[in-house]
Amino acid sequence: MSKYEIGKTIERTLDEIHRNDLVLPAIQREFVWKPDQICRLFDSLMQGFPFGTFLYWDVARKNCGKFRYFGFVREYHERDNPHCPGLGEIRDRRLTLVLDGQQRLTAFNVGLRGSLAVKLKYKWRKSADAYPKRHLFLDLLSGSRKDADEGAPRKDADEGAAYRFSFRRENDREGFVEDAAGTAQCWFRVSDILGMDGGPPMLKWLTEHLEQHWLENAYYTLDTLYRRVRQETPMSYYVVDEQSLDKVVQIFIRMNDGGTKLSHSDLLLSIAVAQWKHLDARAAILNLVDDLNRIVPGFDFSKDLILRAGLMLSDIASVKFKVDNFNRENMAVLEREWSSVKSTLYLTVELIAGFGFDGDRLTANSAVLPIAYYLHREEHGKDFLGSSRYRADRKAIRGWLIRSLIKSGVWRSVDSLLQALRKVIRSSTSQGFPAAELGEKMGGLTFAEEEIEELADTESKKGRAFALLSLIFPDVNPDVPLEVDHIFPATRFTTAKLRDAGIPEDKIYDFRDRVNRLGNLQLLSAAMNKSKGATMPAEWLAEEFDDQSHHIEKHLLGSVPSRMADFIEFYEARRNRLVGQLKQKLG
Repeated sequence: MSKYEIGKTIERTLDEIHRNDLVLPAIQREFVWKPDQICRLFDSLMQGFPFGTFLYWDVARKNCGKFRYFGFVREYHERDNPHCPGLGEIRDRRLTLVLDGQQRLTAFNVGLRGSLAVKLKYKWRKSADAYPKRHLFLDLLSGSRKDADEGAPRKDADEGAAYRFSFRRENDREGFVEDAAGTAQCWFRVSDILGMDGGPPMLKWLTEHLEQHWLENAYYTLDTLYRRVRQETPMSYYVVDEQSLDKVVQIFIRMNDGGTKLSHSDLLLSIAVAQWKHLDARAAILNLVDDLNRIVPGFDFSKDLILRAGLMLSDIASVKFKVDNFNRENMAVLEREWSSVKSTLYLTVELIAGFGFDGDRLTANSAVLPIAYYLHREEHGKDFLGSSRYRADRKAIRGWLIRSLIKSGVWRSVDSLLQALRKVIRSSTSQGFPAAELGEKMGGLTFAEEEIEELADTESKKGRAFALLSLIFPDVNPDVPLEVDHIFPATRFTTAKLRDAGIPEDKIYDFRDRVNRLGNLQLLSAAMNKSKGATMPAEWLAEEFDDQSHHIEKHLLGSVPSRMADFIEFYEARRNRLVGQLKQKLG
């Protein structure tokens, strides 16, 4: 539920920020506004323009201790103080969090209570004088009584700006000055308005800095600033009192749709960043994503997978991708376990890469997580990859992985499935990887005859073509990377080349329809596949092998014709043999 509220002054809102009654959740970003954006916001305030509704979240006492919170930036320094300050432990009190409006509120905080230090052009970043401290000033001779009363910009205003705001250095002259073009200006430090009550103090300041004929215009401008900040109530906002964190995150995502869109995992990563005390969670997780994807070109592991892996391998009670699971206690566990989690994920990805999988062939990235959990729980290290001691274990993992990737729809409901598989591994009494028990929990990973017939027509571009061939031919060069090869070269199946080969016009579709299907595919080493090229299979076998029969038998090729005209007969016969093998292994 939410309710709409009006009636707060900017001064009162800044007081709430100062007392940490109004704070930022971990899902918020850093302050990113530029000086000119802050100036435009203050000009909008002065002109009486609306500057947007805010969205707050009232957090109940029972929930306030679950996460870390941050205050608003006040003394912004681009190099030395760019981040929102952490607020430490907050427990047993109601909190109001800003879900939408952080940048605007921070701009008011910096302009009315703080300072800004951004790098000057052409200065070295390491130079001490590259970031001069500056405060927001208002030229009281900009604007007019008409502007103050009616909110209308001047005709000569830049992009509708009626009031001249600028961030000026400490030693810049306050009060009356003339610029290089001879334009009269009167600079007033905006933060001073908070300590200046009513008309007499304002008039006193003006008479000390201006001649008589400037006073009327300057007074109305200064009085407008006073009223806009301290008397009027432009701060309108919605207050959400929903206590489901995931629902609040969805509200936050929708409120931010107008800008750079945030994914759910972006927000969860932000929460993890905020909770870790010793490690930089963002750098650790994103660097691991990059490293894993470099193990084999084409891998496409994401931060979503890493976050899920963290929940699963750390034995956090729920692996569901929910904000509730990224609370302070769970993230403390993950940070403590991070080194081990990272090592296990490296080991897991190297293992499946050794099975011949890449980004295209691994059609469900989540399938690596039960494997990772098993390796993590058994505390396996690098020797698991090559030691003969673990050969049976590797074979069981490979077989289970292949079957799970072949079975359609297995990896759709990821969260609940991963939790169930973790429970199986944790409670298993089997020696080695519990492939059979996992398969049973996944519905048996068995296949009806209709499914097997459909699998036999899998095309080469489908990721599971490699998985199917690996299942049927588990002993084909198991120690070298394998590629999917067309037995009859695909380049010979263009319409023009088929006509040249004497294929009747009414048969050309049948030839082209079968060229990329499983019956015309085999596994070869990269070197052998390259040497074969576009050579017809009978010719290549004669050139490559003194004894062709071994290769023919191992790959279930049967009688290999030398003419393109006999391709359909060859294909159907081999397809039948593959179906027979699939029935034995999957039925």
